[in-house]
Amino acid sequence: MNNTLAFIGGGNMASAILGGLLRAGRTPDSLIVVEPYEPQRQKLAAELGLQALPAPDASLARASLVVWAVKPQLFQEAAAPCAGQLGQALQLSVMAGIRSDAIVRATGAERVVRSMPNTPALIGQGIAGLFARPAVTAQDRQLVDEVLAPTGRTVWVDREADLDAVTALSGSGPAYFFYVVEAMMQAAQDMGLSEAQGRELALATCAGAAALALQSPESPAVLRERVTSKGGTTYAALSAMQAAGVGPAIVQAVKAAQQRARELGDEFGG
Repeated sequence: MNNTLAFIGGGNMASAILGGLLRAGRTPDSLIVVEPYEPQRQKLAAELGLQALPAPDASLARASLVVWAVKPQLFQEAAAPCAGQLGQALQLSVMAGIRSDAIVRATGAERVVRSMPNTPALIGQGIAGLFARPAVTAQDRQLVDEVLAPTGRTVWVDREADLDAVTALSGSGPAYFFYVVEAMMQAAQDMGLSEAQGRELALATCAGAAALALQSPESPAVLRERVTSKGGTTYAALSAMQAAGVGPAIVQAVKAAQQRARELGDEFGG
């Protein structure tokens, strides 16, 4: 990866990608970052050794890939001064809610990839859903995979609308996990354990279960059944969850997130 990459926005997700690229051997002089917020520029300098620009300049024309990492509501404002300096660069968006048509209109580029990452990317354990417009080549896809590799895994989808489902499942998914952990910690304290004990037990259990499921050829349903003896403690817990409608409630919640993702796409101009 010797080509120059430009990042419009230097916040948390951009920092996760930038940090991963630097750890993978990229040099700072091959990275251009535009970040108007001075405290964030100072943070990039202190933590990553990158000197970010307060505004776009002619150096953007060197970039073979431009990563859009600004808040969705700021995209149009951020894109306006860049439009004439993007050349023929591949465009990669990590913004939620901005559809590829809007990126094409703002940049004049047809080679656009949309990505929906999630926050575990900050520690290299994320997963990102990706959609490519027809003009994106196989080489472009490979470059995107290489750029995002330090943040975790990638999954390509064939339809842009599928990114709404990705947003609902994995984009918002870490919050669902934290919500379950919170409830487990509360139960631990109700049963007499300390907050610290509950936290350690809950997080280690969830992390171990996820690792087991990832490594096992068996389905989560089979793995669940193997832990569940009829009349035992797990059976009692799962019976209580089923009686409370926990499963359907989770499905309903994920679908609500998908619907909201569609609405945001409409709001920001698809």
